[in-house]
Amino acid sequence: MLDNPAERLWHRVVFPQEFDADYEERILAEARSIAQRRLNRLAFLESPRDTRKLIMQRFLGNPEELFAGIFLDNRHRVIACEILFRGSISECPVHPRVIARRALSHNAGAVILAHNHPSGFCEPSEADRHITREIKDALSLVEVRLLDHFVVGGMNAVSMAEEGLI
Repeated sequence: MLDNPAERLWHRVVFPQEFDADYEERILAEARSIAQRRLNRLAFLESPRDTRKLIMQRFLGNPEELFAGIFLDNRHRVIACEILFRGSISECPVHPRVIARRALSHNAGAVILAHNHPSGFCEPSEADRHITREIKDALSLVEVRLLDHFVVGGMNAVSMAEEGLI
């Protein structure tokens, strides 16, 4: 019935319910790719608002818990943004030594952390506070500052620095 590739494409546009199962995942992957390209254009992260916007784009639509690091130079220009750890729907193992090693490999002067709660609840847990203190201590040993740690839930993100938790 739809032997012509153009007809198949048009059929997909007109009848989106017939998309294959991973169509949304491909859209989200492309959105993350676009967000990464936009990140590369950012010169500075000047406020928690700038960072929150970047992080919200990065975590959009991820069903698993992810833990990311934004590595900055001493003038707070973005060097890199990386997903450092992946977890399940309720937890993500995090290792401070890995974060310190990545910061040193990027020659970063500062780091901003972020992770999502797939549950949609964005208040930092006691475990979030504990690991943030451990990471801050590990980074301080190698003279890298931890500026903030964002917890993303749904369409919201809480800055632990704004909450006075860092």
